[in-house]
Amino acid sequence: MEKIDIRNITGFRIGQEQNPDAATGCTVIICEEGAVCGVDVRGGSPGTRDTDALNPINNRKHVHAVLLSGGSSFGLDAAAGVMRFLEERGIGRDVGVTQIPNVCAAILFDLKCGDFHIRPDAAMGYAACENAFRDKHFQRGNFGAGTGATVGKTRGRQFAMKGGIGAAAFRYGTLEAGAVAAVNCVGDVSSKGTIIAGSLKDDRRSFADSERIILEKYREESDFFNGDAYDGNTVLGCIITNARFDKAGAARLSAQGQNGIARVIRPAHSIFDGDTVFAMCTGKVETTADAAAILCAAAMEAAILDAVRSARSFGGYLAAADLPKQP
Repeated sequence: MEKIDIRNITGFRIGQEQNPDAATGCTVIICEEGAVCGVDVRGGSPGTRDTDALNPINNRKHVHAVLLSGGSSFGLDAAAGVMRFLEERGIGRDVGVTQIPNVCAAILFDLKCGDFHIRPDAAMGYAACENAFRDKHFQRGNFGAGTGATVGKTRGRQFAMKGGIGAAAFRYGTLEAGAVAAVNCVGDVSSKGTIIAGSLKDDRRSFADSERIILEKYREESDFFNGDAYDGNTVLGCIITNARFDKAGAARLSAQGQNGIARVIRPAHSIFDGDTVFAMCTGKVETTADAAAILCAAAMEAAILDAVRSARSFGGYLAAADLPKQP
């Protein structure tokens, strides 16, 4: 299995736009020819657009773009800009009078990281598409949907850390799969069993262990959003691959992406996360489901670690890169 640049997977364009002062942004993954697409939602608090059409029993053959956005439910407005950009370029399904792009979206909650009055809107979605067609280098960390992302909310904002957006891709033979991940989770992010970002102890240098904290409060029924703790969550991901699958097969690949989340985030898929993973398939390479699944899970895992390691401290949220080295 060879690690490759995600931009080497043909048929896709990735673009981002953000407002760094307001700490929010969006990321779009475009397939001009249309991709067979599936989705898997594991978090208990999702915010999505047009995902019902991806059910294998429904009549949606292809998706032209997937949008990952900050701004909580307000951020779904950015999909309108993606729609307009693609329609202007004749990308979408032909209905005679125009082309209607099929655009799916999912959002994460970042309203408490920056200025909550400013959210991704149609103009930001349009700008992200423009950047995708400029073939700009993919920017990791505090960009796109990861601009206002944070991790480790179990002890409140004072002890949470900065999340971000990342990407990774792998090739085996002619089979390729990559993932883009915006990391904004309740829990801690670990690499090889060691926490690298998450809820901090009072010294803001070492980790408190989010799973232990949740267990210790097992009798409390407080809502994450009502207090300072658990102030905004969700991991969003999009897998892209040249594998050939129908919609049911693409949905299974999305589920494998969720496995990648569970490998490195603890706890994963909490009731207050909206963890959502899409999978877009161009259908160029015949492969078994299990072979593609291995690459997809590995790509999601690596993309999450890339996001956290690329993040930079912002607004009082410490980034992993700025933590002192653990002994």
